[in-house]
Amino acid sequence: MPPSSVSSVEGGRPYYDGDVDFDALAAEDADFAAICKVSKDKRWIDFQDPKVVQQLTKSLLKCDFALSLELPNDRLCPPVPVRWNYVRWIQELLDTTSGDYRDHYDPEREVLGLDIGVGASCIYPLLACSMRPEWRMAGTDVDQHSFDYARKNVEANGLAKRIKLRLSTSDRPLIPLDSMKIEGLDFVMTNPPFYTSHTDMLASYAGKQAPPSAVCTGADNEMICPGGDVGFVTRILDESLKLRERVQWYSAMLGKMSSLQQLIAKLREHNITNFAVTCLQAGYRTKRWAVAWSFRDLRPRNDVARHGDLVHAVLPSPTAQTIPVPLMSAQFAGDRVSGILQELDVRWQWREAIFTGVMKARENVWSRAARRKKKFQAERDIGRGEVDAMQLDGDEGDADDDENVALAVKIVCKLEVVEVRWLRGHDHVLFTSFCGMLKRGLTGRA
Repeated sequence: MPPSSVSSVEGGRPYYDGDVDFDALAAEDADFAAICKVSKDKRWIDFQDPKVVQQLTKSLLKCDFALSLELPNDRLCPPVPVRWNYVRWIQELLDTTSGDYRDHYDPEREVLGLDIGVGASCIYPLLACSMRPEWRMAGTDVDQHSFDYARKNVEANGLAKRIKLRLSTSDRPLIPLDSMKIEGLDFVMTNPPFYTSHTDMLASYAGKQAPPSAVCTGADNEMICPGGDVGFVTRILDESLKLRERVQWYSAMLGKMSSLQQLIAKLREHNITNFAVTCLQAGYRTKRWAVAWSFRDLRPRNDVARHGDLVHAVLPSPTAQTIPVPLMSAQFAGDRVSGILQELDVRWQWREAIFTGVMKARENVWSRAARRKKKFQAERDIGRGEVDAMQLDGDEGDADDDENVALAVKIVCKLEVVEVRWLRGHDHVLFTSFCGMLKRGLTGRA
């Protein structure tokens, strides 16, 4: 993908989805052109040379994000594409789980995040704040040498007012909300050490057909920790079980698919059903994974919750269903949907101009049992003279109270198809039950 200093998506730039275009980058940055080699009219670089790898990172940050970076030779040099893809995914998680159900970037929304282990580059806070002016970041690290460089990089990019760093120790909480005097966070992110030991790190390369794609200059504290990435993220999970809704999204990048599988199993053991996964592939060889989980009931868009090339076993429950409605126009389908929902004790807001509506319900009011109960109650109340027959649509006020919403969905009507997007709720069975009812009402088929 050619570098570009111009954002082509709201509040950021697109995911990197291929290898860096060296020709385009060299044309834009003379420092990068100087370290390139050319053979058979093809430009290439030596990924085993630490200075070359550093320059690639610096040039991408300069051209794509208008950031400058200073790095020591004895600390990790972060590849930009996969790091940006992680930040971009966090952006989409937050954009599609806002309280107003916008499903897209809100430039006025103030966001506060925490990066656990900023490293010498402080790359995640720099990327996050460079793309969105209302975002602020807190960051921690346990290594004084890395911390000093991180602070310099924050100051050099004029972001000291929006990025606050804190030197920590290995025995302190990873999410120190109370000691930092922070009531809550919108997200937590981390790129933890992947390996349990030097032996584990060497074993990860054994049997591979090719050597590591780039030289690694990471220090032991950046590459190795007890339990590797699973052990580190399990500590975050344990802290999240106490903090719960004080953080909207807890997340972590992982080095192996097996690590992702282990952590998904741990989430399920704790009955955490609102989670999202992604494959952060940003080129031919570089592949990482990330997981995020939330104790709140706002559900991310389906393509965000199940993002990238993933095995079925790690996927969360779908947050979208599509109902085919052959021969129906968007207008006709919308009228049918409105007719169905107006008969239920739910709150239904329909925007006819764009054939889109939002439904909120405080409980399952569409099952046969619920309808019989409502009919019986209405007949009994009328018989007693306790309620006017014209008021039997129910009190919709409770359904509009977020604390009483068991299910919220967005319904979009298009030519021959109705799309249902799960916005809010803890119960996937309730969501699928609603979709089934709507399908029967629209098509007469289960």
